[in-house]
Amino acid sequence: MDNIYITNVLSSTHVRENFDCKKELLNGYIHRQASQDVKRRISACFVLADDDKIIKGYYTLSSSSIPRDQLPLEIIKKLPGSYMDLPVTLLGRLALDKNSFGKGLGELLLLDALKRSYDVSVHNVASMAIIVDPIDGEAIRFYEKYGFILIPDSGKMFLTMNTIAKLFD
Repeated sequence: MDNIYITNVLSSTHVRENFDCKKELLNGYIHRQASQDVKRRISACFVLADDDKIIKGYYTLSSSSIPRDQLPLEIIKKLPGSYMDLPVTLLGRLALDKNSFGKGLGELLLLDALKRSYDVSVHNVASMAIIVDPIDGEAIRFYEKYGFILIPDSGKMFLTMNTIAKLFD
């Protein structure tokens, strides 16, 4: 399948100062921290912007790992016992500007992140799942709609690459 994405890498030409998703933590990130994290290679930030480079939404991806004992038994039993920590892709942030609410763009951003993560996992750097750390109950409900599973006692959620593969293979 072709690598077609709706987002581009955050650049200095993107207008971010007016971005408002109604969550100060996510607003502050795109306003003040995202560029530094990209420069330091802490995370990659992908933006959905209009022709005037005004950001409508964004998400971040980075490599991470998760202790195998945090995953459900039905997942663990399918994995080699020699791995104490398993490679995952962290979807660290996903935010949509309030002017873009109700247009299905949040779902498109998520699918873009899943596609990008899956492609990297298949062709470049292995990852067995995508992990998210939802900011609140609204975010948990959003991710649950797309099959993400809550990891008990951590607040994190995950979706396996095998599940994601069914969307893109």
